[in-house]
Amino acid sequence: MTPLDPVDPRETAGYRLLARVGEGGMGTVYLSHTRGGQPVAFKVIRREYGQDPDFRRRFEQEVRAARRVQGYHLVPVLDHDTTGALPWIASAFVPGLSLADALVTHGTLPLPAVFQLVGCTARALGSIHAADVVHRDLKPANILLGSTGPYVIDFGIAQAADATQLTRSGGVIGTPQYMSPEHALGEPVTAATDLFSLGLIAAVAATGRHPYGEGGATALGVRIANTERTPPDLGNYPAPLRTLLERCLTADPAARITTDELAELCEREAGRPLRAFDGWLPAPLMERIARREAAAARPPQPTPTATPTQPDAAAHFAGQPTMSAPPGQSQAQWPTTPPPSGTPSTTPANRNRNLLIAAGAIALAVLLTWVIASPDGNPGGADTGADGKDSSTPSTASSPPPKSKPSPAQAPYTLVFKDKPLTLRAPAWNTGTHVDLDAPKLFPDGEIGKDAGMELTYQDWGDSDLRFLTSMGRSTGTTPEACSAGVDTDALPAAISADDLNAGKTLTKGTVLCTVTSENNLAMLQVKEVVPDTKQGLSSDMPDYVTTLTLWKINE
Repeated sequence: MTPLDPVDPRETAGYRLLARVGEGGMGTVYLSHTRGGQPVAFKVIRREYGQDPDFRRRFEQEVRAARRVQGYHLVPVLDHDTTGALPWIASAFVPGLSLADALVTHGTLPLPAVFQLVGCTARALGSIHAADVVHRDLKPANILLGSTGPYVIDFGIAQAADATQLTRSGGVIGTPQYMSPEHALGEPVTAATDLFSLGLIAAVAATGRHPYGEGGATALGVRIANTERTPPDLGNYPAPLRTLLERCLTADPAARITTDELAELCEREAGRPLRAFDGWLPAPLMERIARREAAAARPPQPTPTATPTQPDAAAHFAGQPTMSAPPGQSQAQWPTTPPPSGTPSTTPANRNRNLLIAAGAIALAVLLTWVIASPDGNPGGADTGADGKDSSTPSTASSPPPKSKPSPAQAPYTLVFKDKPLTLRAPAWNTGTHVDLDAPKLFPDGEIGKDAGMELTYQDWGDSDLRFLTSMGRSTGTTPEACSAGVDTDALPAAISADDLNAGKTLTKGTVLCTVTSENNLAMLQVKEVVPDTKQGLSSDMPDYVTTLTLWKINE
């Protein structure tokens, strides 16, 4: 979470915007509150999409479908408008960590945690499907890990089953490596599509291995599309997990496991009730989630607004919702976790009243990472994250986070070295450069898969990009405290494409990047110069980056 920029709107449609949560491919997410004081993630859609009439129609149908969805382990859509100058959507804001971020920075999860994660996600999918909605883009970035369990996000931009006629001809919405065969082939999707995706997520979360092998997203998508002829080899997965995968990853959608069956299977294999979240994740993950909750409780102050040199930004966000209630009066429910194991659920008639009482506490459970496809942005969700991403008190239903060691944001730091020159040159064709920030050392002829202990890879293997192997964030300052805050509140995507790098969108001169390294040090890279490609075909056409590196030891 970062302060508002001078050009950011301060208020939109009655919502006061307090901070930036993150920015994704479809828009910018801000922290706001309803008039009743409940935190919301307020996403403003980018102008190029807002000016597309076909997008507006599809977006309206998708949001209407999302607002029909109510249930446990879901981050609900509360309010929206598709008629103003720019469409926007408001969802419950809850701090947490996306599964994608967790897997990159902390590695795979223990099997019991995976079964609990999958079982709760299956319950959430059951609620989504009951509203005649198919998620269509279930992936690790769209599952948030919180102190009160996992939460599914971005079903608000998944197309409802009755809205697919608005999809442009030939368009496929989703992430190739987590699609089902029928989705990858462009055939109609059903609830079973999401179960296939969840099976893939289970395999990756537990072992780090994709059932369809190694390769880029497109290559994996092609293999998935050919599942009927060449099913995945599941022999190397642990026996309990293999049973789950066999039931999820069948080519025939009608033969796949149902959400209820999957939840029951996962509860048996987890060895504990799905609703028991006391210590359900490893301690380092719980500590990081606790830091995000603390950061969300203290949104940064906006920077002073500059004298406008163009029309007031807030004017571009005018327009009152025509299909939704006023802020603070939305009829949608806030994200809810099931009652503790052994406690009977409330009846629907009583649930709304109880939800209003619990809303402030529950809202801190997970981070909303709407990048349409996420905040959380991330994010940002932005992690939520997501990956995204407010109330000052944690949920009373959650257990206190482990206190085995202080967090980087709270601990003192010892300087190891400062401003060491480090130039990251564009890789030659079909090569990659691994970077060890602890040493520091560059490995310009790095091999695929030989990146253990590294923090980033600048590569041209199939997909040309700058890939972060540990969670990398942008910092607004150069102190260790600011650097640590950047890691937790302004995390970047796991990879930045060559097109983005060449356009200078994300990394520019003056950018400060921070990460907690594989050896648990705090590293800060300051971009001093961005040198466009001048090698005339001797390497990929990506730029070189002249940086300085500072490293602090995080004192335990």
